[in-house]
Amino acid sequence: MKVGIIGATGYGGLELIRFLHNHPAVERIDLFTSSEEGVQFSSKFGHLVRIADTPLQKIAYDTLEKFNVIFTSTPSGVTSELLPPLVGKGPKLIDLSGDFRLKDLASYETWYGKKAAPFHSVQQSVYGLTEWNEELIRQATLVANPGCYPTAVLLSLLPLVKERLIDPSFLVIDAKSGISGAGNKPSQTTHFSETNENFSIYKVNTHQHIPEIEQALSMFAQADTKVTFNTHLVPMTRGILATSYAPVMQGITESQLITCLQATYENHPFVRIVTDASSLGTNRVKGSNYCDILVKVDSRTNRATIVSVIDNLVKGAAGQAIQNMNVQFDLPQTTGLDVVPFFI
Repeated sequence: MKVGIIGATGYGGLELIRFLHNHPAVERIDLFTSSEEGVQFSSKFGHLVRIADTPLQKIAYDTLEKFNVIFTSTPSGVTSELLPPLVGKGPKLIDLSGDFRLKDLASYETWYGKKAAPFHSVQQSVYGLTEWNEELIRQATLVANPGCYPTAVLLSLLPLVKERLIDPSFLVIDAKSGISGAGNKPSQTTHFSETNENFSIYKVNTHQHIPEIEQALSMFAQADTKVTFNTHLVPMTRGILATSYAPVMQGITESQLITCLQATYENHPFVRIVTDASSLGTNRVKGSNYCDILVKVDSRTNRATIVSVIDNLVKGAAGQAIQNMNVQFDLPQTTGLDVVPFFI
């Protein structure tokens, strides 16, 4: 396959290159830019010398149409204008930006504060939560890769909500992310002296992933509900840990919750159900496409505590995008992604 990446200079784009470089079905990777045409990519990123010694190319539709797959790893608001002319023109399109995730255009404009993509393009897009939407992803021309937080949250909650084992009307989600989730553009809130030895909350009750989580709960578990979702910045580079709280339905035990998760993901290689909290942590999945999930029930309050961890740049971005590509081309989902987590 010939693969193009638009937005390769961001962290998500760099992870796409890292995995696609060793993907056995990928013959060629071309990198595209809107502002740095001709710049040698490895001159920007020294770790890619002799790996990605290629010039950045100008974005041109007649060139892009010749590729099998185009990944877009850009800030939100870019692909809403960039991708619609390419839909149905040849390449499979996998967008990591968020511009095609929300089906309600007014909701997108409210939560993202940007102009929405054209209605017909959004309607054609398929939500790329691989473990839950495989059949539609296989047929899709345009895949809207999920956000990093929603991936961690939804993989852990959807089975339990769908089977009505927990009460979806009272879902409280407390999520933490490493600094790389904010991208590689420096800002006051993300530079070293602001984040080191600090733990902060941000976008209180206003995070743009809230409607995405609610939409997916409705789409896959038929639960029309509102969630309380808040996010925190942790002084580490990679990783998301999402802790969700929900009342357990009457008569439901912790064992039943665990069994439900195990049965749901039995044939999904990248989701692992953990029963010992000491075995759960962001360094258990770092650099990999795994999502680890733990569930415990507090018998005193009859509430479930559901915890999931992912690498925000891999399962939360580039890894899941490649997993979706594998589905689209009838390859094993693990192709090019079967790596051991960094751990240390």
